[in-house]
Amino acid sequence: MSHRREKVQQAINPDRLRSIFLDLLAIYSPSGKEEDVQLYLEDLLVRHGFAVERQEVEQERYNLHITMGAAEPRLYLVGHVDTVPAWDLEAYGPEQDGGTVRGLGSADMKGGCAAMVEAWLALAATLSPAERPAVGLLLVVGEEENGDGSAAFLKTHQPPWAVIGEPTGLAACFAHYGYLEARFVTTGRRSHSSLPELGHNAVESMLRVLLRLWEDPLFSPETTEIVHSIREMSSSRAGFVVPDRCETWIDLHLRPDQDPVLLQRAIRRIVTDAEPLITGLDLTVDFDFAASGYDLGTDNPLAHHLPSIYQSLGLAPRLDAFRSHSDGNLFFAAGTRPIILGPGALEVAHTPDEQVAFAEVCAAAGIYAALCLAADDLV
Repeated sequence: MSHRREKVQQAINPDRLRSIFLDLLAIYSPSGKEEDVQLYLEDLLVRHGFAVERQEVEQERYNLHITMGAAEPRLYLVGHVDTVPAWDLEAYGPEQDGGTVRGLGSADMKGGCAAMVEAWLALAATLSPAERPAVGLLLVVGEEENGDGSAAFLKTHQPPWAVIGEPTGLAACFAHYGYLEARFVTTGRRSHSSLPELGHNAVESMLRVLLRLWEDPLFSPETTEIVHSIREMSSSRAGFVVPDRCETWIDLHLRPDQDPVLLQRAIRRIVTDAEPLITGLDLTVDFDFAASGYDLGTDNPLAHHLPSIYQSLGLAPRLDAFRSHSDGNLFFAAGTRPIILGPGALEVAHTPDEQVAFAEVCAAAGIYAALCLAADDLV
């Protein structure tokens, strides 16, 4: 380990990191209501001597943007401060159980944000201004909805590299799945529930469409690599009647090399072929959001630094592909090379049992600091 990296690692303060992390978890910040958590982070960083830029996204919603080093940043640490809505507004805050911290956003991704801030504080405390690497810290809003915080940043900045702290269990993800959001609507004819033969049940039509879709080889569990999930299903509610409308939202996650446009065409083909087989079907299909995946490969300067970084922290390096959607898709589309790397597990994100091992949050701070030190070698 280089002397500079060793000094920075020693400056990472677990007690301060724990305090920041718990404070972040105690502030409710669902998408669209991030101002309180941004005010906390802005005050913290200003008190440590940083010039913090507010980047407006919309009224009372803004990103926080900071840089260090003399040159234009070659790498950004990127964290989103928003969460999904709380399952229980009486119990969204932090709970500690030994080395585990629970709470809304603990894995996705306030643990990553706290680790990035701590890495930033350690770098600044250890290095003189002339020694500091050319890096940036970006704390964005809106990732859990439409990524409007990152989109606002990318209108004026296209850094060469970004590290995004989504939960990966500290695996470095140089590959990222694509994402497609599909909306299906069936329309029927309303009738009294005791006389269903006089109406047309939109829910039954929807179920038949979905069965045809999942029976297609494209979605066969034995052969497909498309990850699909019915996220929402709702029908018209008007008392004791046959429903005349049903709406279903489906999330589809695609291998990094799959084209979302080709998948849209395939889905339209399947439902078109199903129309003659479903009596009275009235169906519309829309694709409200699509993002291509990517694979950066591992023959690049950032990947070459990882083995020694992990070894210095007593960790075994792991590589993976990030299977969810994130702002990484937006950064890649804008010309940045983003890797996804953070504490926590994706499988507990967005659940009432969201949690993270605090040791992982500490290790993430060490990894982020070391990657910042390597930024000047990136091309």
